[in-house]
Amino acid sequence: MAANTVSHAAEAASHGGFDLIPVVVLLGAAVVAVPLFKRLGLGSVLGYLAAGLVIGPFGVGLFSDTQSILHVAELGVVMFLFIIGLEMQPSRLWSMRGEIFGLGLLQVALCIGLLTCVGLTLGYSVPQGFVAGTGFVLTSTAIVMQMLEERRAMGLPKGRRIVAILLLEDLAIVPLLALVAFLAPGGENATLASRLTGVAIGLASIFGLIVAGRYLLDPLFRILGKARAREVMTAAALFVVLGAALAMQLGGLSMAMGAFLAGVLLSESSFRHQLEADVEPFRGILLGLFFLGVGMSLDLAVIAANWRLILVAVIAYMMLKTIGIYAVARLFRAGNREAIERAVLMAQGGEFAFVLYAAAASVGIIDGEANAILTATIIVSMALTPLMIILHDRLMPKPAPSMDGVEAADGLSASALLIGFGRFGQIVSQPLLANGCSISIIETDTDAIRDAQDFGFKVYFGDGARLDILHAAGAPDARLVVIAVNDREASLKIAELVKAEFPLVPVLARSFDREHAIELIHAGVDYQIRETFESALALGQKALEMMDVDEEERVRVMEDVRRRDSERFALETADGIYAGRDLIHGNAPGKGQPTEREASS
Repeated sequence: MAANTVSHAAEAASHGGFDLIPVVVLLGAAVVAVPLFKRLGLGSVLGYLAAGLVIGPFGVGLFSDTQSILHVAELGVVMFLFIIGLEMQPSRLWSMRGEIFGLGLLQVALCIGLLTCVGLTLGYSVPQGFVAGTGFVLTSTAIVMQMLEERRAMGLPKGRRIVAILLLEDLAIVPLLALVAFLAPGGENATLASRLTGVAIGLASIFGLIVAGRYLLDPLFRILGKARAREVMTAAALFVVLGAALAMQLGGLSMAMGAFLAGVLLSESSFRHQLEADVEPFRGILLGLFFLGVGMSLDLAVIAANWRLILVAVIAYMMLKTIGIYAVARLFRAGNREAIERAVLMAQGGEFAFVLYAAAASVGIIDGEANAILTATIIVSMALTPLMIILHDRLMPKPAPSMDGVEAADGLSASALLIGFGRFGQIVSQPLLANGCSISIIETDTDAIRDAQDFGFKVYFGDGARLDILHAAGAPDARLVVIAVNDREASLKIAELVKAEFPLVPVLARSFDREHAIELIHAGVDYQIRETFESALALGQKALEMMDVDEEERVRVMEDVRRRDSERFALETADGIYAGRDLIHGNAPGKGQPTEREASS
């Protein structure tokens, strides 16, 4: 009924033109669900999946053909892999060959063996159990990449190792599809020549794409760049991404692999940043659409009819896959934390399973009902992944810092106590040391402490927000305490603690902005300075000099700016952040901007 209502509404709204209602519904669902789920701490992926379930055929029924949406939305995964490829120079990719074909291959092989056993236990035949387990081994590139991006781990070593495994899984889809054809009834009669032909076509597609990328793409973009037509450059970027994906698809490989190779080939091009900017908006929208499509595909009727089987399958597949990933990670000398995080991130099945199951159904290895159950198992595992990540982050204890080569603060004594030795604290230390003052320095970042030793500094481990550490660092006897930590909440807590316990010791503090500065003043610090204030004024003064403003006028202007800022800050400290706005030089008419005559007088 709901679908018919939408259909009639769409017909009435479109009047024979383009039907905008599905587009508006999709965008509206994403706009409502994603911010809500992120605010609840559940992540954007789960928001998309939930929104898709609600508006799909098994929710309120606003959409019926979810497969067509998924086919279009797969382009989001394609463009995501293109952007990843742009960050992977060929030399960097070559350096990952051991991780791709060592770590990735072993993980895939071990997990296939473990998960095939699950299928056999559930009553499948050997071919059916192999297909069911192998489909679950192929991790969701879209979900894992999105999670890595949200966790800002894409460029870290642990993130690059996960990307290497995903690349191997993309490559593995070709031989796995060939195995499906071989396992089909009568498949063993397929000639060796036909299988070799398929492999040769795939290799030829990769070789052709590499040749075209090496000798054609950069010259093409140079010609288009001279035309200075931004929309043509955007069209060319999309042409390259989709063309590479199509070439790989025609060769029997995954579209995502083609886009990734195109990105790698353009990673050293001078147009790399512009290409990334052109593709990024399409990537974000289509990737969100992909997750919406996956949510729509969750057949609640199939789950209700087979919920026991699906529940057992999801638990068994995810548990054994987690064990396999963890074991391989540890075998390759990954730390315990990294191995657990990788196992949790990659425990789900992925979008390539849909392709594998469809191929198996088309050649008679599994029937339609088994295909629906296995597909539902994959989708449920994908929906559970964001929740597993949340549980991992909340239950996993924070890593204890390595204390190798680091001494804890104990019995220190100096004329000044410097808390925090980052980019700000390092500069603060110089005038004090240059004048012969003794300084005790404490810091919580053990890597920063070890790095400081290479530059002639003795820094002790200690948290300035703890009273016992302040005593051990010599705060009661110090002539002054300098708070230079790179954490505004910690800075405020330290200031309140020091002024409460050692009220006679002067406290100087680094502030992050005007609001933080006001909070520090209220906490009782004797002096504070915004970390960018003096450097910004110096830059502004240099700008006046380069605009040929004479020295006397520059001095007058800078004195006026300092006076206004000081008066405004005094008003803000007493009456709130919006007090003293009239003292700001604004560029809107009537907002403190001097007229041309005033500026020249």
